[in-house]
Amino acid sequence: MLVSNNSYVAPKFFILNGIPGLERVHVWISLPLCIMYTISLLGNLGLVYLIHQEESLHHPVYFFLAMLSVIDLFTCTTTLPSALCIFWFNLKDINFNAYLVQMFFVHGFTDVEFRVLMLMALDHYVAICYPSRYATILTNPIITKAGLATFLRGVLLIIPFLFLVKHLPFCQRNIISHTYCGHMSVVKLSCASIKINVIYGLTVALLIGVFDICCISVSYTMFLQAVVSLSPADAWQEDFSTCTVRKSAPIITYVPAFFTFFTLHFGVHTIPPSLHLIVANLYLLLLPPTLNPIVYEIKIKQIRDSVIKLFQGEKDPSIQDK
Repeated sequence: MLVSNNSYVAPKFFILNGIPGLERVHVWISLPLCIMYTISLLGNLGLVYLIHQEESLHHPVYFFLAMLSVIDLFTCTTTLPSALCIFWFNLKDINFNAYLVQMFFVHGFTDVEFRVLMLMALDHYVAICYPSRYATILTNPIITKAGLATFLRGVLLIIPFLFLVKHLPFCQRNIISHTYCGHMSVVKLSCASIKINVIYGLTVALLIGVFDICCISVSYTMFLQAVVSLSPADAWQEDFSTCTVRKSAPIITYVPAFFTFFTLHFGVHTIPPSLHLIVANLYLLLLPPTLNPIVYEIKIKQIRDSVIKLFQGEKDPSIQDK
């Protein structure tokens, strides 16, 4: 790797080492991952299809939910195949440029997901607090612009990571104890100062995490205040139940995400590396993509009714023939 005059070339490939210490049970670890991935595919594809087919679901909140499902599908599909190649076939090598591409998608989709969760919280607030103006505030052009802005924010914030990593010297270190391509995982291998990478990573985390969480918290707080003061008891209970369901998605996403982020950046040595890697895999690859469609399809009445209507509609012709 060393060329001359303290100049270095980038490694041709990295080795993703899976979960060190648990190599003997890699195959067993892969089984629940496959089951969850299958559930994620069926749940999210079914949800997107349902929202597309049912006109009663052609409203902003369900469009945002469809965006969330598409993002979840892309996130787990981008990362899970490489993890399974490690667990099943011991294929650990990944080209340097391929590593950067997967890293871009991993962090980019994560950012976009956080932003969509914030948009869903704001949508819920507008729907409850300004019902008469809801249709004029959240029009299709506004939704389109919000979706485009969400995507562009993710791209613009994550692209600098690629350049920062591309210009780091790695000397002869290219073994990464992980199953997917993350920014801090590769940065820690560098034999130069990584202060800029750490500072930029923390800045992006504050912009993505803290700002979005504050917006979500404020919107739900104002929503609850409005519900308590304006709604009768039965409506209050229904709205509160819906609010609880919608808050579950940010909790599912943010809590393990911040756990992974802080253990990577600040090196919490009391946490076993294997536990950190398992949590990182679950939060990024499968927990949100698997649980989000289940929670929404079971708990939100409009979606549940649409699912029942869809299956009943398939049975109606045979019933009429009789």
